[in-house]
Amino acid sequence: MKLTPTAALGFVALASAVACGKSPATNDAPPATTTASASGATSAGAAGAADPSASGASAPSPDRDRVPTAPATPLNVLLITIDSLRQDMPWAGYPRDIAPNLTKLAKESVVYTHAYSISSYTAKSVAAFSTSRYPSSLYRSGFFFTDYSKANTFLAEVLHDHGIRTMGVHSHLYFAHGKQLDQGFDVWQVVPGITFDPETDKNITSDKMTDIGVKLLGDPANTGKQFFAWLHYTDPHDQYITHPESPDFGKKNRDRYDSEVFFTDLHVGRLLDFAKKQPWWSNTAVIVSADHGEAFGEHGVYKHAFWLWDVLTRVPLFVHLPGGTPRTIDALRSHIDLAPTVLDLMGVKDAPPSFVGRSLGPELRGGAPDDREPVVLDLPLDSQNPQIRAIVKGGKKLIVYGKSRSELYDIVGDPGELHDLAGTDAADLATMKAEFDRVWSTIPFVESYGGMKLHDGSTANGPMKP
Repeated sequence: MKLTPTAALGFVALASAVACGKSPATNDAPPATTTASASGATSAGAAGAADPSASGASAPSPDRDRVPTAPATPLNVLLITIDSLRQDMPWAGYPRDIAPNLTKLAKESVVYTHAYSISSYTAKSVAAFSTSRYPSSLYRSGFFFTDYSKANTFLAEVLHDHGIRTMGVHSHLYFAHGKQLDQGFDVWQVVPGITFDPETDKNITSDKMTDIGVKLLGDPANTGKQFFAWLHYTDPHDQYITHPESPDFGKKNRDRYDSEVFFTDLHVGRLLDFAKKQPWWSNTAVIVSADHGEAFGEHGVYKHAFWLWDVLTRVPLFVHLPGGTPRTIDALRSHIDLAPTVLDLMGVKDAPPSFVGRSLGPELRGGAPDDREPVVLDLPLDSQNPQIRAIVKGGKKLIVYGKSRSELYDIVGDPGELHDLAGTDAADLATMKAEFDRVWSTIPFVESYGGMKLHDGSTANGPMKP
């Protein structure tokens, strides 16, 4: 398989760490949406909104702004991630009712309006949020479909070592190919009967995912003590199909994608309905997010990987706590904090020293959100991806390609990242470059291993362990 990214054309990409085929280059921008700005004010087209012409968000209701009151008691955690799920979902202002079950849960949750994944496709983002480390810092192969060394410490390993039951359910064969993402899991199941296609995902699996989830979560052997369960749904990943269970939204890419989201939400709703009837529900936190976003022609890009545009890295994130009061948090947040948050919610006091993120627990329980900027985005060099890194701070975003070329965007005034300010705003560029250098000087860098040829022509000759 040969994948070549281009700046002006669609790209082959991956979700659930799977590269996809290039979509037809149709004029397929999504309907206008808006979200609250990072400063907390409502603004037209918040940072990373999918449509540069988006405007007119509704203000959060008073109930959404009340401080949550959830007690700091050890909980079970149910983590639901949905492949390729864009940030512009109905609870963020998207006009189509494509996820009624998740929207209902979001209204009962702490919702983050400016959450970022760590990278722009599954093979880098999932391992990063599972280890609370940037992918450039992980012991990893140089393949696009990245392997990870056992020398990395994953969240499930920490939980398992504390006597917590760990379960993972997946619907793409990347997760069945010995990538070491299953480290620490007592139960690790992949939907049976699916096929692998490096260019796309032709499987329909949300119904089967929920069937497996219901079976596992209905077994006292799994839920008779504290547990962590992670289900990664894949259907919104290309290829997009219209499901008979959903309304017919149309024929364009975004229309069919919306049908995929509706179908996935239908079966996530079935999982939630089951969970709410279980004795453990009142002591279980639910975290909902995505591994990355999805492009429908923004920047001439389709699907994901190869870039770090906001449309690929902005993701939904909300947390439902038993006894919690719903509200929105507009501060910028990153998946780098996801694993420490799970540890905190589950009462595991000491995160391993390799984890670089910090728990969101204090603000989930009512504390004032602190300033965690800059958000760091990381797409390491591999067999198909060029090295791209970025930081987001103070409404500005600096993207650095390789070791030289930089682009600067005002993602508040220019949420579509259409106007590069690097050539006209020397002061902000210098400030952001200095911050970029400062931050990246603190992030350990590990060369990839495996001996394969990398995108820049070099060879992956890095270590597999310290």
